[in-house]
This record gives sequence, structure tokens and C-alpha cells, in this order.
Amino acid sequence: MSPQSKREYQETVHLRYKNASRHEKTAILDEFCATCGCHRKHAIRVLRGFKRFTKPKPKRRGKSPVYQNEAIINPLKEIWLTANLPCSKRLKVMLPIWLPAYGELFGELSLEVTDALRKISPSTIDRMLKPIRFHYPKRGRSTTKPGTLLRKQIPIKTNQWDEARPGFIEADTVAHCGDSTAGMFANTIDFVDIATGWTEQRAVWGKGETGVLEQIKNIEKNLPFPILGFDCDNGGEFLNYHLHRHFIDRKQPVQFTRSRAYHKDDNAHIEQKNWTHIRQWLGYDRLDNPDVIAPLNNLYTQEWRLFHNFFCPSVKLIAKQRIGSKTIKRHDPPKTPYQRIMESPVINESVKRSLTKQLENLNPFLLRKIMDKKLKNIFSINNKPR
Repeated sequence: MSPQSKREYQETVHLRYKNASRHEKTAILDEFCATCGCHRKHAIRVLRGFKRFTKPKPKRRGKSPVYQNEAIINPLKEIWLTANLPCSKRLKVMLPIWLPAYGELFGELSLEVTDALRKISPSTIDRMLKPIRFHYPKRGRSTTKPGTLLRKQIPIKTNQWDEARPGFIEADTVAHCGDSTAGMFANTIDFVDIATGWTEQRAVWGKGETGVLEQIKNIEKNLPFPILGFDCDNGGEFLNYHLHRHFIDRKQPVQFTRSRAYHKDDNAHIEQKNWTHIRQWLGYDRLDNPDVIAPLNNLYTQEWRLFHNFFCPSVKLIAKQRIGSKTIKRHDPPKTPYQRIMESPVINESVKRSLTKQLENLNPFLLRKIMDKKLKNIFSINNKPR
């Protein structure tokens, strides 16, 4: 007898058993045990507890979920992936900036979806992205050779800068050496302004003083503010007479300082950008073909700087307090470098208008698409047999 047949039989017998007298119940139980081949006590439990209809599950109390909707999840995921997997607090700030560009490229979103994405909280973003985050998981060698010539002339930075004013720069080089520092390979010069978070990158072949100086001059021309202070590590590519003369021999000399030897935390701002702006994108591959320098600089001076400075927010540490064994840090709300420049009272209004006009013609999704295409070309050039 199949389970379905048993249930149908139980339903029929249950109605008779329920209305029967004591003597009749004895006969019904004998019949039930003989038909189903079960113990008498089991038959009593089945017939007593049989329920003809199951009680429906109670409805979920409270407001119906707003964000469990493909129309909301799809644009959120697309923006998260294109922005290179930012944390939920940064993604929350990015959404109002990126949504207009998303509508231009993928079609206009409904008013309800746009409103929901603008109101979404970081914790809700974490919950929504949790099922897909593990599908997209995200240390290198030190190549800083001490520059001893100018150590006595270039002072160690001791927090004498006005870090709320744009123009105080931290700089470093990122070596694309792979697993070995032997031979020649490409390096990226990385600049970050402490006040605004504005970054610039340039590629050089090796670490020659002249080549590095040439790219630093190029970066200085493209910055939306003048350099007031320059802080670097103890590498010979920075601690040399060429760069020292470039910053000191001018009407308004730049404060040229260096970090303590073997103290990476002295350059915490630039070390963080080395990871988020270079390593996460270029990885740790060895770029040992000099032909990659020109396309790398083409990328750095165009889409790369626009994407990171106009569309990628970051947070700044406001205060740090140590209580027992714990360190409590407070950060400001995430903002893009462009937004920090617009809020700065010392930046010229003409510069702000120029940046705003430039932003009007930019789409982060198109920038990211061109960046991926150029990166693919760079790696194909590097892997060509020589």
C-alpha cells in the first residue's frame, strides 16, 4: 500500500472511528491493524491524532521586504563590481554618483528602485552582497635602496604639515618585479595628496633619477593645486640632487621631507594607495618589457586618474583613541577626491568650475570598460616573446 493510499484509508477509517462506540472502536482497530500491518497502539495514535486539514502557516509579520528584488540587486551588483569591490560604507556614498551613469548605459531605473538604492544602508548592502562576495576574492618585495647622499639635508617629517590644506604630497614607487628584483622592470610612481586623497600615477623604466624627475614634473603639471610639501621614503630615486634642486630652488620652496628608514607606517597614506590603486589592478606580475611604459602612462594620464579621482570615495581618519587593549578609530564620511576639492576653501574657483565641467562628460562604466581593455593590451605586450 502506497503512502497516499494509506492516508486515504486513514481518512476514511478516522471518520468512522471518531463517531463509533467503544465496542465498535475495538472492531475498527482490528480491521485497521490487519489492513495496514501495524501495532494496535500505533493504530490508536494514528486515528486519534489524524488531521484531515493542515493548519496554514502564519503569515510573516511586519513590513514586506523591500530589497529582495532583482531590479535592486542587479544595479547594486553591477556598480559594486565596476567600482572594484568597495566596502559597503564607500559603496553607499558611490550610489548617488554612479546611478545616473548606470541609467545612461543600462537603461533608466524606475523611481521606486532609484529611491530604494539612495536610501539603502551599508548593513543592508552587506546582507545583499554576502551570497556573491565570496565569488570575487581580492604582499610584494621591497625595492627601496637607501639614498644616502642627502639624508642629512632632507629632514624627517615630524607632523609639521598643515594636512587640512591641499598640496602636501606623499610619494612612493611600486615595483612590478614579480618574484625577483634582478634586472630591469617597470615601476609606478604613486602620488597622493593627504588633504583631498587626489592621486596620480606614472610609469618609469627602472628607477633612474632623470626618468623619475621627468614624471614628477608631469604629475605636478596635472595636479589641480600647487605642491606645498613632498614626503617620500629613503629610496635613491627620490633622495637625489636632481629632485632636491627641483623642489628647493624656486621662489616658494617645497617642504621636502622623508620618512624614517624602515618605518612604512610613516607613509601610511601612500602605502594604502599602493594597494587600492595599483596592486589590486596590476597585481604582482613582472613587467619587464620596456614597451609597456608608454601604454601604462597613456592609461594613467587618462581614464585611470579620472576614474579614481572623480568616482572612488575614501575615508579619512579623524581621531584615534586607545582604551585598554582596544584602539577606537573615528573616520569622516566617505568622499571622492573631487568632492574634497570642491569643499576646500583654498582651491581657486576657476579650478573647481573646470573640474565640474569635466565631470559632466564622464561615465564611470565607460571609463572602467576602457581601463580593462587597455590593461589587457598592456599584459599582452608584456607577454610577447622577445
